[in-house]
Amino acid sequence: MEGNMKVAVMNGIGKMGYTERPIPVPKDDEVLVKLEYVGICGSDMHYYEMGRIGDYVVEPPFVLGHEPGGTVVEVGKNVTHLKVGDRVALEPGKTCGKCKFCREGKYNLCPDVVFFATPPVDGVFQEYVAHEAALCFKLPDNVSTLEGALIEPLAVGFHAANQGGAHIGQKAVVFGAGCIGLVSMMALKASGVSEVYVVDIMQKRLDKAMELGADGVINSKDVDVLEKAKELTDGEGFDLAIETAGTEITTNQAIQVVRKGSNIVLVGYGKTGMMNMMMSLALDKEITFKTVFRYRHIYPMAIDAVAQGKVNLKEIATHIFDFDDIQNAMDRSINEKAEIVKAVVKIAK
Repeated sequence: MEGNMKVAVMNGIGKMGYTERPIPVPKDDEVLVKLEYVGICGSDMHYYEMGRIGDYVVEPPFVLGHEPGGTVVEVGKNVTHLKVGDRVALEPGKTCGKCKFCREGKYNLCPDVVFFATPPVDGVFQEYVAHEAALCFKLPDNVSTLEGALIEPLAVGFHAANQGGAHIGQKAVVFGAGCIGLVSMMALKASGVSEVYVVDIMQKRLDKAMELGADGVINSKDVDVLEKAKELTDGEGFDLAIETAGTEITTNQAIQVVRKGSNIVLVGYGKTGMMNMMMSLALDKEITFKTVFRYRHIYPMAIDAVAQGKVNLKEIATHIFDFDDIQNAMDRSINEKAEIVKAVVKIAK
């Protein structure tokens, strides 16, 4: 496909604009995807607001966005499992396939990963992208490309559930009711966890958690989390906790509210990267800590869960912005966190 495409670029901290670039040509093992929806992730907002995350520094003009869904419009000559017209969710990280981590199946830990919107690699706030066909997953007829864009954060939730050993009969608690907290809650429910409770200080997000299937919520601004946890678990503590808020307070609450011998999965990143934890209590309880970095081998499972109706994914998207409104989309996502649970950019008209 010849011609140019519209690309949204970050021209500086808090500054979005547009440019034109040639429509990419897919290689033999790639497909060209016309993008329809791209989610706005917390990392996009952080890059937009701060210009960096740790050692990853934005050098404008830079393209944000790594949660894409769209339709295949061209296929490379070696591609056999996809055809023009297939709707797909794109896994955004291409790994080397050769390092120890890739060979062990832990490809999310590959040191040479090329990941959308992780500097210096551009993201996909643009009309088209050429991507490795093996990382483009066909969507069933009853799964929309909007849901396809949201498979990426859902994959994080399922990886967290897997890391925690989630299973039927458990009572679990999720700290944080942002997008990742909500998908973690839904992943736990889809994995068979019997009761899942969500903790946050923003009531609108807690209301969304209830709408999406939480068994109960705790507004820690108004309720004593520790006392409520005792009430909900008959004094025994939760079997599993997933921490997505990335704060010292919630991490220590997780240690306090789980039972002895349980798992805590740490998902959220804090602002400083450092925190003081109640390690003596964790040792006394013989808690197992697990952590999450993105995901691995999750997309087929996540897509199937949505297709079977086990995860109500599309309802996470509380706000959908037009591609022409990208500056407003980013500004509001940052300034209205209490109102906007998850924003998605509609690329195709």
